[in-house]
Amino acid sequence: MDAFTTARLVEVEPTSNLVALLTDRVAADPHGTLIERRTRPGVWETISAEDFQRQVRETAKGMIALGAEPGDRVAIMAHTSFEWTLLDWATWTAGLVSVPVYETSSAEQVEWICSNSGARAILVETADHAATVAEVRDSLPGLEKVLTIDDGGIDELRAAGKDVDDAELDRRTALANQNSVATIIYTSGTTGRPKGVELTHANFQLLALNAVEAVPEVFGAAGSRTLLFMPLAHVFARFIGVLVVAGGTVLGHTADTKDLMDDLAAFRPTYLLSVPRVFEKVYNSSEQKAAAGGKLKIFHWATKVAIGYSRALDDPKGPSLFLKLQHAVADKLVYTKLRTALGGQTRFAVSGGGPLGERLGHFFRGNGVTILEGYGLTESTAPTCVNRPGDVRIGTVGTQLPGCSAKLAEDGEILLQGDQVFRGYHDNPEATAEAFVDGWFRTGDLGSFDEDGFLRITGRKKEIIVTAGGKNVAPAVLEDRLRAHALVSQCVVVGDQRPFIGALVTLDPEGLPGWCQMHGKPQLTVEEAMTDDDVRHALDEAVARANQAVSRAESIRAFTILGTDFTIENDYLTPSMKVKRNLVVRDFADDIDALYADAAAKR
Repeated sequence: MDAFTTARLVEVEPTSNLVALLTDRVAADPHGTLIERRTRPGVWETISAEDFQRQVRETAKGMIALGAEPGDRVAIMAHTSFEWTLLDWATWTAGLVSVPVYETSSAEQVEWICSNSGARAILVETADHAATVAEVRDSLPGLEKVLTIDDGGIDELRAAGKDVDDAELDRRTALANQNSVATIIYTSGTTGRPKGVELTHANFQLLALNAVEAVPEVFGAAGSRTLLFMPLAHVFARFIGVLVVAGGTVLGHTADTKDLMDDLAAFRPTYLLSVPRVFEKVYNSSEQKAAAGGKLKIFHWATKVAIGYSRALDDPKGPSLFLKLQHAVADKLVYTKLRTALGGQTRFAVSGGGPLGERLGHFFRGNGVTILEGYGLTESTAPTCVNRPGDVRIGTVGTQLPGCSAKLAEDGEILLQGDQVFRGYHDNPEATAEAFVDGWFRTGDLGSFDEDGFLRITGRKKEIIVTAGGKNVAPAVLEDRLRAHALVSQCVVVGDQRPFIGALVTLDPEGLPGWCQMHGKPQLTVEEAMTDDDVRHALDEAVARANQAVSRAESIRAFTILGTDFTIENDYLTPSMKVKRNLVVRDFADDIDALYADAAAKR
């Protein structure tokens, strides 16, 4: 078995907990900005570390005043916002355990999370969220309090806590230690009911401090700032909420991604954290804007230069003089516009949640925005490994963060151990026991290491397709490449016990108008595009490009376009944007059968 460990760089006292990070931040720079809060479009309010701590303590006192006991669970259901971060830190300061709930969750999902976690209170953002909770309130006898942020819920907490003295709050804060549960995050699983992942104060605190030490250029540099727009119910966003406090950087929030481009321009982050789909859309949008302005040939030339320049950076000789000159010209014509769209200061981005793709990685690095691809799961407190600014190997997810270990099982499954690994699944000892082997967490992902410990993800163990000819195929490689096309929203590769590999494709209603304009076509509806010859030809070319990454036996031989997209609303996507493959294969079985029947008829 291949195994790689990175030694811990920062130690923490066993009696310490997450609140110490905020205390240390205030002690180091009480008047320095910790958060900038959007009050209206283009206007941001500065909140110092000292002021944020004061608001946290006032809110925590309110939780105590309303009857919360040490270790009680408090659920939070809201969009990504200042209030979410405030409530998270207040929960920890009061000695409680926070339980995130996606703002898109159904009443049934809210019921399961609140009942399984034993939540005594839930703080929701809107009246609609409160109505969702009300649907199942009768089946949650342990849920004693529902507060609505939009109706003054946080003010109510602060008012209630005025009679709680500092000494009692400090006593509650000190009760949690490194082994105490800080949060229970329910995995947005593609099968079955979500499992509650118990993450401890040590998971977050040790991983955050060591990540800052390992990647100081991004997470600890003076003047660094990031805009958070991913759902705070997701572990990646939650970890960033801790990382900014540990690293001394500034945090902002965007509640609605429709405001993202305007917020990027106003907030001007130095680093971003996102999933590959966002970077794909940035590229596709830039390409379409260039086409609309009659500059598509220039954009494609600049793209080729960016990729070539980035690849040359990995060569000991570096870029040639001619390539440097081309790059300088392309920078003035194209790259500066892309960086301006990201706020003008962004030099780094961290990508997780799925493979980015080498082409996109080289494109952005060639533009001056280095994407540090990383890997992790809810059970590993988000990241276990990441590329470093001074040592990027595009196509890999980097090396282990300090305090983290990884190795491969005989079948190629990635196993994890260390500070990042969760304590267990809440109230589910059977699932916990099944998730570990000899003390190592079984990720369910397949991968490989190079000689220096850089990890490459090759697929998902449960998603391996076995064709009728006995060929094992990992669908992620094909799906990720095909989904990068401007026309494609989602892709599911099929072929289990079939004669060849096929694919179900859905069209992107947001990307379709720009693609039509770029190709001089009248605007098409999704229904019209499904039967359009040019659309079909473009998808044929996209499939051919995706097939270049695999052998002929693994390649997509036929595909069909579905009239239904996969969304969170229709339950084909999880809140973290993963396709529920089993549901798709079940519900679109007739389409799959027709795909193979049509292919057989053509042959």
